Amino acid sequence: MRPNFFGRLNRMQSKPAGIGVNEIRRALEPYGFAPTGKQSALIGAYVELLLKWNRVVSLTAVTNPVEIVGRHFGESAFLTQVLPVENCRLVDIGTGAGFPGLALKIADSSIRLTLIESNKKKGTFLSEVVRALEFTDVEIRAERFEEIRPQDIEANVVTSRAVGEFKELLRWSKNALADRGHVALWIGADDSTRISRNSAWIWQPAVRIPESQRRYVLIGRPKEGSAEDH
Repeated sequence: MRPNFFGRLNRMQSKPAGIGVNEIRRALEPYGFAPTGKQSALIGAYVELLLKWNRVVSLTAVTNPVEIVGRHFGESAFLTQVLPVENCRLVDIGTGAGFPGLALKIADSSIRLTLIESNKKKGTFLSEVVRALEFTDVEIRAERFEEIRPQDIEANVVTSRAVGEFKELLRWSKNALADRGHVALWIGADDSTRISRNSAWIWQPAVRIPESQRRYVLIGRPKEGSAEDH
């Protein structure tokens, strides 16, 4: 990381998120997430940090605060409507700016979270969010998931919104999941159909994400004793 990175960031005027509690709640309503006052405050602070850092580090193409809340926080928190995550150990692969992992942590603070993100600048942003929002039980690993020994993980849930090579991700997840653990993928319709053909996994019907025509959440768990398809 270049030495003047933080200097450039601090010299910039942080633009206020410009989004209030009622706007946050309205933006999240389609996804079944009704945030408390504390959760709304965390989301507002997160959006402000995201917009500030996005001027230096490429974190999101969405820059309207209301759209950020819906697209990133709402779509992420939607998982809680289709899969129990209370008190689980959740590993988020290729988390980028923290989605879905940190958004799910806001939705349910009991989650014990590991964020895997190989981009060092994005990892620095994640560390700042965790520090500023005072999250606990969050580990950030600045590695590629393939470099991590999956047998040491024992996750209840593995999530990913951004990894394109699903065969390798599923192979890794099969060994990283605890007994009866699940993988949850945010994907397009075509990928959903293709991945559901992987017979080494038991797949639930893909669920269309609210406010979207072609994005789905696909949830599955490995069949016992099955070999991964190639």
